[in-house]
Amino acid sequence: MLYRLGIRKCGLKVATMDETIAELLNTQKSIVRFGDSDITMVRGRSVVYQQVNPDIIEGFKRILRYDYDGLIVAVPKIFDDLSLYRKESRRFWKDHLFFCRKIYMRCCNPAKTYGNAYVTRFYYPMEDKSQCGKWIADMRQIWKDKDIVVVEGEKTHNGVGNDLLDTARSIERIIGPSTQAYEKVDEILACCMEYPKDRLFLLSLGIGAKFLAEKLFLEGYRVLDIGNLDMEYEWYLHQAKYKEKLDKHEVIGEDANKRAGYNDYLSQIKKRIV
Repeated sequence: MLYRLGIRKCGLKVATMDETIAELLNTQKSIVRFGDSDITMVRGRSVVYQQVNPDIIEGFKRILRYDYDGLIVAVPKIFDDLSLYRKESRRFWKDHLFFCRKIYMRCCNPAKTYGNAYVTRFYYPMEDKSQCGKWIADMRQIWKDKDIVVVEGEKTHNGVGNDLLDTARSIERIIGPSTQAYEKVDEILACCMEYPKDRLFLLSLGIGAKFLAEKLFLEGYRVLDIGNLDMEYEWYLHQAKYKEKLDKHEVIGEDANKRAGYNDYLSQIKKRIV
């Protein structure tokens, strides 16, 4: 009953997975995503990897209300039907919406249709996994034959040990901090802007990714905030029944990466800002 009340009071329009992926595949639009931890920060709560501050809160509110045609702002599709998700996810989102629905009501634009943030959480939370293969295949087509720059934390290792990024023509990487990345956004931005505008940026940098995506988009770059897409892809490849830890997330530093055999990954790193 309380969840239903939250739906009626919120009522945001969020595109489907297919609609959001098609828009990314068939246009040159950028995307910035908001998940539960980001909305938690708007409430003034810190999260494990980022201490909250007023600039983050106000910045998130600004981005959530963006109405630029070239930038998709994505939020979780939780405002109409939770039957898409597995049981524990349904329970989680009911609780989340009960506590956070006022944040969505105050900070989002009810007149616009938001993108679906689940494009990067395409496997584990889903009750019906029959479309997961299609979704990730389509996502991998977005960067097919593109020169990409991956901006990620030092633990992330997007595409390492799998073929997530193999459709790209070339891969370069900028490594940022795994925690408190917001404090380094301007320094990372300066490195990114050394690249020409034909580069496609893929961001996995937590809270910092939202602000970096905004700044790069306004400078004329195409940017995809891919978050935990690589982790979801690993779980999809393993057909995981439960969330699994990934060994590569424990590999930190040049020596450890060499011991792990991640030589291609090391050769792709052009900047480190940690």
